[in-house]
Amino acid sequence: MSARAALTCLEMVELVTGYVEGTLVEDERHRFDAHVSHCPDCLTYVEQMRLTIDALGSVPPESISAGAERALLRAFRDWTREERGNATDPGPRRGI
Repeated sequence: MSARAALTCLEMVELVTGYVEGTLVEDERHRFDAHVSHCPDCLTYVEQMRLTIDALGSVPPESISAGAERALLRAFRDWTREERGNATDPGPRRGI
């Protein structure tokens, strides 16, 4: 695997939902596995995501009000915009 093909921690965080849900394409899944196998912080993040999903189960979209959905989407967009603006890759955020 070339250095160009390796995932950064930020890219791994962006793909974690697809990984846990099993929806990544084969190439993304291999790159994800390779990154996590060498990054203990990202491995911990993936484990936290799995535990969170197991604990919460699924929330049907109908149970979220339109206002709450807009607020969550706005917060996520602001967070991802802010993260992409950072020149360095700090890895996954702790305490998520």
